[in-house]
Amino acid sequence: MKSGVKRAVYFISDIHVGLQDEKSEHLKLLNLERLFAVIKADGCSLYMLGDILDYWMEFRHVIPKGFTRLFCLLSDLVQHNIEVVYVAGNHDFFLGRYFDDELGVKTLYGMHELPIDSYKFIIAHGDGLGKGDIGYKLFARLIRSRFNLTLLSGFHPDMAIGFMKRLSQLSRKHKPDNRVFETDRLLHFAESLAAEKEFDYFLCGHNHVRSITALAGGQRRYVNLGTWIEGATPYGVFKDGVFQLKELSY
Repeated sequence: MKSGVKRAVYFISDIHVGLQDEKSEHLKLLNLERLFAVIKADGCSLYMLGDILDYWMEFRHVIPKGFTRLFCLLSDLVQHNIEVVYVAGNHDFFLGRYFDDELGVKTLYGMHELPIDSYKFIIAHGDGLGKGDIGYKLFARLIRSRFNLTLLSGFHPDMAIGFMKRLSQLSRKHKPDNRVFETDRLLHFAESLAAEKEFDYFLCGHNHVRSITALAGGQRRYVNLGTWIEGATPYGVFKDGVFQLKELSY
């Protein structure tokens, strides 16, 4: 996070741009524009914790259609000196170099420690964490293989993007329908991590269940940022030593 005057740090996840019908997608982008206006006025950083896009494929000379407005909004944040960090999820699983090189958005993979003021955050999308789910972990390794991605990028973009959409559907079908199970898996992972290292907040998305839960001892927090695909607009904000889950007001 950028140093200097203490300002708010914002977090979002699981927007799934490109998933829904035209009206729903239009509303998502309008709401993102509203949130980004708040961030420009009050924030210093935005952390996007995966599945911002429902699918993505990078090509050497082609930019997939459907995301231009989002990219303009992200670029505008960067131009206003907002640090933007994008952690890949299980739908936008390989981000390539476009975000870093063209938009000024830093891309990350996996789980990371994030110091903010005197607090320590651990951030991740949430896919593949903890024990079990071997099938998904093998699937993720396969689709993130550099060889396979290079091979796929050699196909005509229409064919390759169609394949990526299909992979996105498979990833969604693989996710357990039982959200309680998936919530417990991430919560148990945060509990086990708390036994191994010091942190104040564990932030993730992935299971679409918005929550703030106290971990053992009561001082640390598990936070799930929820999703935007069901009409809600949740986001997290950390300012002056306090973390809150909020929603855009109308």
